[in-house]
Amino acid sequence: MIRFTPLLLFIALLMAGFVYAQPDKVFASHVKTIRLNRAGDPLSYPIIRLNSTDLLELHFDDMDGGVKNYYYTIQLCNADWLPAQLNYFDYVKGFSQVRINNYKASSISLTRYTHYQAAMPDRNCQPTKSGNYLLKVFLDGDTSKLVFTKRMFVLDEKINVGMQVTQPFNQQYFQTHHRMQIQLETTNFDVRYPQQQLQLKILQNFRWDHMISLNQPTFIRQGSLQYNNENTMLFAAGKEFRWLNLRSFRLLGDRITKQQNTNTAFELFVKEDQPRLPRQYFYYRDLNGLYVNETIDNLNPFWNADYARVYFTFKPKDGLGYPKGDLVIFGQLSNYGDDPDALMTFNADKGIYEGSMLLKQGYYDYQYAIRTEENGKKVYNSTIPEQDAWETENSYMVLVYYRELGGRADQLIAVRQINSQFNRSLR
Repeated sequence: MIRFTPLLLFIALLMAGFVYAQPDKVFASHVKTIRLNRAGDPLSYPIIRLNSTDLLELHFDDMDGGVKNYYYTIQLCNADWLPAQLNYFDYVKGFSQVRINNYKASSISLTRYTHYQAAMPDRNCQPTKSGNYLLKVFLDGDTSKLVFTKRMFVLDEKINVGMQVTQPFNQQYFQTHHRMQIQLETTNFDVRYPQQQLQLKILQNFRWDHMISLNQPTFIRQGSLQYNNENTMLFAAGKEFRWLNLRSFRLLGDRITKQQNTNTAFELFVKEDQPRLPRQYFYYRDLNGLYVNETIDNLNPFWNADYARVYFTFKPKDGLGYPKGDLVIFGQLSNYGDDPDALMTFNADKGIYEGSMLLKQGYYDYQYAIRTEENGKKVYNSTIPEQDAWETENSYMVLVYYRELGGRADQLIAVRQINSQFNRSLR
């Protein structure tokens, strides 16, 4: 009899046609404006508490219009987003698929689309364990017709987390970076081998592309674990995000220079952007890379709001293109650079980068980043076009994972989010 080790099991799944879905990935170009957040809070992260009444809202638009049979399922993953080695019904109570029955055709708007939405967890699909979950949305009850995937989280809080953002001591990073300090209070929670049982993931502005992962505490004391390594817990501070007000296509926002409309579409042109000077910092309140769909025209933002093709231009220093990597529009609006429309093209005759995105009415944050590839992974660097200043206000979040001795899945046991300027908890 063959003994299925994790490696053999993985190979067997591949041979059976199993395809692992990437987190936060869109596989269908006709699906736009995908949002997953806590109910009633469009700027929140999709985290719910285990065995609570917390709900998430899922929203997306199908630009093909009409009615399609969309379904979703959830998959438990470990801290590294690889599937947990558990049977589906070991972590879900209910059915393996749920149809999305709440949809409405757009009205009033020039752009025709169908808006779909769902509240989750549904009573027919309840997670029973804490951890990372991959939400998969697909067509016709066929999981091979995958449309998009999104991260979501189920929290079973067991420890307290202290978190602080400070200015680095190292003169090389003193003016440009943020240093993280974290303390876990473990008095009421038995962690015998923290190096093997605990993992910490630190995110800046909800970005997973340059997440810091920790499993080795700097200091271990009775009832507490401290993580404050000067060399490994640093983030480039960046600059405040640029903004784009698209709440109305009649009253243009302050950064829209021109509008061209047809009988079927809106076209908007954004004021030319340029690199920001090193060490020059101006504070203005931003959404730390997020966006919110809303209007000022007394319209429902889900199925009355319109779409526009929005044109961006960026003029690099001396009108010279960046020799290494591609310039992309970066933020939640482009799925953090992963959207094909995020890529900008360099116009050598004009000495500018040009690009466009189809965006729904709302208020958007964005910035520019250089995209390269290292070891088959996309890497985004906003330091070159945007520069860094340690005064920049950023949102930081730490997720703490725990695995029992002999356990087969990572549990999410703590989440803490703070603001870098005020060092206080958010939401």
